[in-house]
Amino acid sequence: MTGFGKAECELSDKKVIVEIKTLNSKSLDIYAKIPGMYREKELEIRNELSKILQRGKIEFVLYYEYTSGNKATTINASVVKSYIDQLIPLAKELNISNSEQLLQIAMRLPDTLNSEREEINENEWQLILQTILQAIKQVDQFRIQDGNQLKSEFNSRIDLIEQYKNDVIPFEKARIEKLKIKLKENLRAWLDEKDIDKNRFEQEIIYYLEKIDISEEKARLSNHCKYFKEVMDDIEPSGKKLGFITQEIGREINTLGSKANDSDIQKIVVHMKDELEKIKEQVLNIL
Repeated sequence: MTGFGKAECELSDKKVIVEIKTLNSKSLDIYAKIPGMYREKELEIRNELSKILQRGKIEFVLYYEYTSGNKATTINASVVKSYIDQLIPLAKELNISNSEQLLQIAMRLPDTLNSEREEINENEWQLILQTILQAIKQVDQFRIQDGNQLKSEFNSRIDLIEQYKNDVIPFEKARIEKLKIKLKENLRAWLDEKDIDKNRFEQEIIYYLEKIDISEEKARLSNHCKYFKEVMDDIEPSGKKLGFITQEIGREINTLGSKANDSDIQKIVVHMKDELEKIKEQVLNIL
């Protein structure tokens, strides 16, 4: 959701500049800095921002620079002179002899400037609105570019998770033999070889292997990874949906780790969790 856009237009007596900066946020938060002349158009501006950008912390700034000598603000000379006439005796009393300093003080006092209220020219406003839309489009293009980079990163990390899932297979087969050997050794420690019921022993092995079987978790994990990639290709905003899918992927990885009963598999699970956490951090940046 990060982006930046800037556009400007030339009017008859001024140049209007529009700057938009967006940051990541769970909701739409718009800060608008607009000159008083265009304040009545703030709601329209906010509607255009929310329509296209939808979510994020948005900082919108509109300002203008006069290109001619005609400015809407003039100095109220009579008021300034009146202030200085009052300041001179006070300055003498305080031993202030710098007349420029008196002028600076006077200019900071109320009513020293006359501000003429400018009316909005609707034709000019339409040109300004097009400039605003141009800046919004730049932000949107910036976001799309950033999104494509994230998509490429997500695909790489999802592929790594799938690869790690396949890396489990040789260890998964080996742990069955390890489990049989371990159970037999434990039984021999307590019973004689002749007292062990082989049929019952095989039944117990099968029961125990069913309890620690991870084939369903691997199948669901593959489905979730596939669905994650499909949702990334959706035209509609899918950030929240991707967040939910990462939760499901995490659930299967955690269950796989708890059922592993093998140090090599658990190491692989740690790598899978690491890739998933990196995805979760970046999913928050998706609309």
